Amino acid sequence: MREVNRDGVKLSQLRALVTVAEHGNFSEAALHLAVSQSAISHAIASLEQELGVILLSRGRHGARLTPVGERITQHAQEMLQLLDTIGKEANRSKGLQGGEVRISCFRSVATHVLPEIMAEFRSAYPAIAITLNEYRGNEGGYDGIEQSLREGKADIGFTCLPPSPEFDTQELMRDEYVVLCPPQWAIPHSLCWDDIRNYPIILPPDDDYCSVLIRNHFNKLIQPLNALYKIKEDSTIVSMVSQGLGITVMARLAAEPLPPEIQVRRLPVPLDRIINVVTLTDALHPPAVYAFLETLKRVNRSPHHPPQVSMSDRLKTA
Repeated sequence: MREVNRDGVKLSQLRALVTVAEHGNFSEAALHLAVSQSAISHAIASLEQELGVILLSRGRHGARLTPVGERITQHAQEMLQLLDTIGKEANRSKGLQGGEVRISCFRSVATHVLPEIMAEFRSAYPAIAITLNEYRGNEGGYDGIEQSLREGKADIGFTCLPPSPEFDTQELMRDEYVVLCPPQWAIPHSLCWDDIRNYPIILPPDDDYCSVLIRNHFNKLIQPLNALYKIKEDSTIVSMVSQGLGITVMARLAAEPLPPEIQVRRLPVPLDRIINVVTLTDALHPPAVYAFLETLKRVNRSPHHPPQVSMSDRLKTA
């Protein structure tokens, strides 16, 4: 007995079978599908030959399904319904009535920047899902964010790395590096380089991007740093400063939420990290992605953004 070649079964044949079953004759099925009656007859005959069974019994009163034809028609209906679902899902993703925006970012942005933007976006486009993948310094960091865009795992990335030609880059904000000091220490209101060198310093590991940025800034000013402690997690560094183990230089967003007793000072020469929004150049994004980028721009232009009010106030009074 010959095995059925499933690759030889065409959707047009299944659609013809289901339509004939619904209308009971070939002529009405042909009108419904806007094809000739001979095309319907050929599709059914080819399907029966491919499957090796008789699906319809023809007679003067039309066409009736055989027992096996009834079972196969039921499966054909299910397949056509699934195909319709696939089409609807694709259409939703091409519009703004569904789909998904995939974001890769680091903790500071995920915690202090994105919630406001996501709330605004959700209000305007409630049917669009948002997937947020947060990278930490010890889990690929900014390199992991860019790689997720290259591999098509994310649509939008937030990074502090210098702009690369393979990405479309827009500056979102500048995040100032500040000096965090223990609560019990007598710290001058305006720090000089000698003040910083006189205290034990806590920094991220040497291969951390923020550590590289801080060290390069100090080296350019001929103020080399020698860290007493090298710690990966920002929260651990803040806790160590709170316990009087040393001072640290940290970006404002990374430091939040900051214990109220910790003293905050500005660097003698300011240093910022530039937070960029990046997308892969020439990528074909669905409308949902562009809608999110527009929402981000609109919220970022708001006078209430960014929301680091407590840190700003403490710097003003330092």
